[in-house]
Amino acid sequence: MRLIIPEGYKPLIGLKETEKAIQMMKDHFETGLSSDLRLRRVTAPLFMLKGTGLNDDLRGVERPISFQIKDMRDQEAEVVQSLAKWKRMMLRDYDIQTGCGIYTDMNALRPDEELDNMHSVYVDQWDWEKAIYPEERTLDYLKVTARKVWDNVKRSEFFIYTFYPNIVPELPEEITFIHSEQLFEMYPDLTTKERENRIAEKHGAVFIIGIGYDLPDGRPHDQRSPDYDDWSTETVEGYRGLNGDIIVWNKVLECAAEITSMGLRVDKEELMTQLEMTGDLDRVDLLFHRRLLNDELPSSIGGGIGQSRTAMQLLKKAHIGEIQSAIWPGEMVDHCHRSNIQLI
Repeated sequence: MRLIIPEGYKPLIGLKETEKAIQMMKDHFETGLSSDLRLRRVTAPLFMLKGTGLNDDLRGVERPISFQIKDMRDQEAEVVQSLAKWKRMMLRDYDIQTGCGIYTDMNALRPDEELDNMHSVYVDQWDWEKAIYPEERTLDYLKVTARKVWDNVKRSEFFIYTFYPNIVPELPEEITFIHSEQLFEMYPDLTTKERENRIAEKHGAVFIIGIGYDLPDGRPHDQRSPDYDDWSTETVEGYRGLNGDIIVWNKVLECAAEITSMGLRVDKEELMTQLEMTGDLDRVDLLFHRRLLNDELPSSIGGGIGQSRTAMQLLKKAHIGEIQSAIWPGEMVDHCHRSNIQLI
């Protein structure tokens, strides 16, 4: 069982106030995200037909939940795991103008998640996607956008504080940018998670750039699917990758926590490069990939911001189950109950 029990943990607000604070924080965050990035809300699918290439396979090993639809001749559908490719298609299908975008409440099920303080079978995210000009596919544009997301996190932290003065803001005003290759060079003998812990504790919040491309030891900082984020383009600094993760230091658990993953999306050249690198060239015949290769989809940037994960961080909770209602191993439930961790 992967469970951290903070010594002497006591939630700063009770269950009823937590439920209220979650909704307040989500409403505030959503409004700010929409305004800062010029996004309009759209309705998201909970499932989609299998075989379209739209459902994300994340790191390539997670199994989606599937079922047959009786009234559609038992066609097989899959519960979504992420909406990265679907969102980009919606930019075109909704005729979203360049410089604007969409966001949605994404609810997903990931049965292969390893359950712990910050991981659940149930995933809720603000998934967003923005149409951009091809010439904006740069590292500078990625950083500007990441700062806007971070500013919204900081505003939401202060918003919570105005209603609950005992939940004192602690996150840094500025986010630190570092490439995964630089981080590897700093700590070559550490694992990925150990590197994240070191850098997050040092700076409070970092944006780690270049998630998916192999580091000097032959392994990536973390796995990424080859068909949405651009993780192989060489930047002017000589590093690879136009995507990244915002990692914060969680003082309650004393470890790093990822709250969002985002990136510039592949163009058709990078799509083919990355599919070839991962051995997935058979995907070119799928719906999403055909449309991208036929120049039917706009250049874009997008990401997913964990709603429960962000609320957990801002409300200083020790377990994501204090934010969302989900299923946990019996032993974990018992340990939490004995340790003042109030699972919903």
